[in-house]
Amino acid sequence: MRKPIKNLHLSVHPPNGRVRVSAPTHIDDEAVRLVVVSKLSWIRRHQKTFADQPRQAQREMVSGESHYFLGRCYSLSVTEQGGPNRITLNGTSELTMQLRPGTDRDKREQLLNAWYRRHMKELLPDLISKWQPIIGVQVAEWGVKKMKTRWGSCNTKDHRVWLNLELAKKSLHCIEYVLVHEMVHLLERNHSERFKALMDQFLPQWRLYRDELNQASLAHEEWAY
Repeated sequence: MRKPIKNLHLSVHPPNGRVRVSAPTHIDDEAVRLVVVSKLSWIRRHQKTFADQPRQAQREMVSGESHYFLGRCYSLSVTEQGGPNRITLNGTSELTMQLRPGTDRDKREQLLNAWYRRHMKELLPDLISKWQPIIGVQVAEWGVKKMKTRWGSCNTKDHRVWLNLELAKKSLHCIEYVLVHEMVHLLERNHSERFKALMDQFLPQWRLYRDELNQASLAHEEWAY
């Protein structure tokens, strides 16, 4: 991909180790090829990491399945009854899904994703308010959406931050790490040494959180940080 940028950027994305190259417009194809060849061992190492990362089996949305919320595992209990479809947490071990009779698997999944989205949107305003004065940036707009290759993204021009809906399943400090990561991009666009130094300054344990996030099971759907 050609972009009006200063330096060439190479990245490897889950789940299948897809390689993405962003190159400045002034660099020719042969120069790009040589850079990629020089990084082959690094690329293959990352691809192996993704290949070895555990995957959850596809969820059928039936009683007895394990589902995660904020890093904790819950056993799903499905009941059918009249009234609106809804999800509740019972204590620290059970997630109850109350459904109208005949609600199919896809609608159950939509209900669960909507529940995840609502809780993410309840969490994020306080986290953003916490980190804006620490990092010294303002987030103009934020949102939660399903992503297939990233935990988060940032539009540095518009100061817009997006987080992956899948993060609702991860621990709170992993969510906070991704948010800080994206907010730091408002100061430093690239994953440069300056970016790492800023992360060290604001969130010294960020590497531990990154490793936890990237070692956790990915959802069955095909979508590192």
